[in-house]
Order: sequence, then C-alpha cells, then structure tokens
Amino acid sequence: MGALSRPEEVLALVKLRVAAGQIKRQIPPEEHWAFAYSMLQKVSRSFALVIQQLGPELRNAVCIFYLVLRALDTVEDDTSIPTEVKVPILQEFYRHVYNRDWHYSCGTNHYKVLMDKFHLVSTAFLELGQGYQKAIEEITRRMGAGMAKFICKEVETVDDYDEYCHYVAGLVGYGLSRLFYAAGTEDLAPDSLSNSMGLFLQKTNIIRDYLEDINEIPKSRMFWPREIWSKYADKLEDFKYEENTEKAVQCLNDIVTNALIHAEECLQYMSALKNHAIFRFCAVPQIMAIGTCALCYNNVHVFRGVVKMRRGLTARIIDETNSMSDVYTAFYEFSSLIESKIDDNDPNAALTRRHVNSIKQTCKSSGLVKRRGYHLDTSPYRPMLIMIVLLLVAILFGALYTK
Repeated sequence: MGALSRPEEVLALVKLRVAAGQIKRQIPPEEHWAFAYSMLQKVSRSFALVIQQLGPELRNAVCIFYLVLRALDTVEDDTSIPTEVKVPILQEFYRHVYNRDWHYSCGTNHYKVLMDKFHLVSTAFLELGQGYQKAIEEITRRMGAGMAKFICKEVETVDDYDEYCHYVAGLVGYGLSRLFYAAGTEDLAPDSLSNSMGLFLQKTNIIRDYLEDINEIPKSRMFWPREIWSKYADKLEDFKYEENTEKAVQCLNDIVTNALIHAEECLQYMSALKNHAIFRFCAVPQIMAIGTCALCYNNVHVFRGVVKMRRGLTARIIDETNSMSDVYTAFYEFSSLIESKIDDNDPNAALTRRHVNSIKQTCKSSGLVKRRGYHLDTSPYRPMLIMIVLLLVAILFGALYTK
C-alpha cells in the first residue's frame, strides 16, 4: 500500500499536494518568469516547494541561480557532446547568461526544453539586482571551469572526489550563502561550512545514482573515487554484477562513511541561520541527504535499480521541518538507522560507527532531540487504523482544496 500504509505520512502528502496546487496558481504572468517557475517544478519538484517560501526578491534570485546551474549541469552530463565542443561551452557559460539570444540544444526531456529556451532564463536573470547577478556570475564561472577540468580528468583520489564535488556542489553552497547575504537576511557563512552543505548533498546523489551513471549511454559517467572502489574491484562497473555483491556493499559502505564526514558542519551551518524560510530551504535537502544515506547504507539495491526515499516520507520531512530541534531529531534518528545496519565484519565498521556516534552526540548535546520515528521500511500500523485515517484525510483534503 506504499505511503497509504503509514497514516503519519498521508496528511503530509495531502498538504504537499495542496501546496503544489497553490504554486501552480502563483506562477507569474510574464513569459520569462512563467517559464522559469514552471521549469523549476519540472526539474525539481521538492526544490520548487521549499523555494516558494522565500521572500519574492530572494525567491527569484534562487530560482534563476538554480536554473542557470541546472543548464550548466545539463551540458556537463550530456555524454554525446564531443569534448572539444563541451569544454569551451562550460568555460564560457557565465558569459552566456547575459546574452538574451543564446541557447544550445542538448540534454533530454525537460532539460532539453530548458536549454532550447535558455534565452528566457537570461531575460529573467537580467532583471535581478546587481548583487544577485554578480554572485550568480561568479559561481557559474568557477563551476564551469571546474567541470571543464574534470571532463579531461578522472576522479582518482579522495582529494579529487572532494575537489569535483566542490566545483559542482560546494560552489552552490557558496553562491546560496552569498545570495542570502545580498538579501540582507543572513550573515555571510564561512566558506568551509557552505562547502560542506554542498558536498554532503552531492556525495549522497553520487552514491544513490551509481547504476544510472554507470549505464549512461553512449559513455559511462564515473564519479566514485578510484582510491575507494579499487580496494574492492578491478573495475567500477563490476559492482553491478551479482557475483560481486559482497565487495560491492563493502565499497558502498565505505563511500557512505566518507559522505558522513560533512554532516556535523552542515548542522553547524543550519544552526546559525536566522530567517525561518531560508532555514527550511536549507534544512529539508540536508535531512533528505542523511535519510538517503541511511537508506543506501549496506543496501545492495543501489547496484540493482533506483533507491530513493518514498514520497510519503519526503512529504513528511517537508511538512515537519521547522526548527533546529526537527533537524537534530532527523539527523539523530537517521544516524541511528545507519548504526543499526552496521555489520561488525564490514572493513569500515569501526570508522562508520565513529562518525555516526559523533553525529548523534552533536545532536544530543544540543538538548533539542525529540522522538519522531522516521521509518524507512515496514509500517507498524494495522489496516483498520489505516482506513480510518484515510477517511479522515479525505474529508480534510476536500476542505483544504475548496479554500
């Protein structure tokens, strides 16, 4: 029954659906802004929901920042573009955002539409304040240069891995911190903390997307660092074969443990935020990341198909994340889930347990941890209780939707 077998998630799903409907009704009438916000919903629904709670000026800046970087990422991801064509585009992309006529056809599905109509994003970009424009330009320039570097260079060492993740995600953290500062709502966060916010999200995505990346056509994309995976296999693609399951899971646990290094700096960054909307905007993805780490850890399905948090739990996280108490609670509970999955025979068991215990201690020492109960697997509820909850929710949904 999926999410419906968990009554605590049903109401959150209903509220999420109502919020999504409200967002559609709030899309601006101008063609370029209508395109930007409708495209944002198509390329990232969860991001589109949390961004809507920001103030209008900052919301526009973050929306365009996201779409510019998503377009840049589309160029990088398209393995059909020859290197000699791709590298100059990446290096010059920051200039293209000022050109209302520029577009480049690549990518697939919604991303192809974004690239084909990129001139509408540029038009919206040019309506932002100078402070926002300069921050977006700077990060786009640095990210494009970093992406171009790794088109011609593989991720060999853990240092390479950190450097690549810095270019494609840590710089996003830098940029967002600068946008928050330009809006006058937050102090400028230390770059080290902004970087960790990006690295934690990016490393989680790289872990979760192993199979999609390794099966990319016409050419595999490989972001797991050789320094880690070569301890367990001769080739990175070996992990997708059933006969290599044991070594694949050991490598997976190793790379999840590496991602957990950034969790405490993420908590430090979020604890310093003052604006509630910005806090929620930052906190929801980070909770999703620690939850995804818990889901992926010791999970062979990462090498067999798509592993992602179910929609009901995602909706619940979006609905319930309102304070650092909620963040500490989520990090504590998901870290505890990882701890419960640690196999003492795993080569990195002691290191994983040390990182998990450090995260849990940081959360406990805040004095703000409460009991919530995030379940990644089975439902503890009986069918009759579920049906009663569904009936009540149906009535509530009818009342909410008519408002």
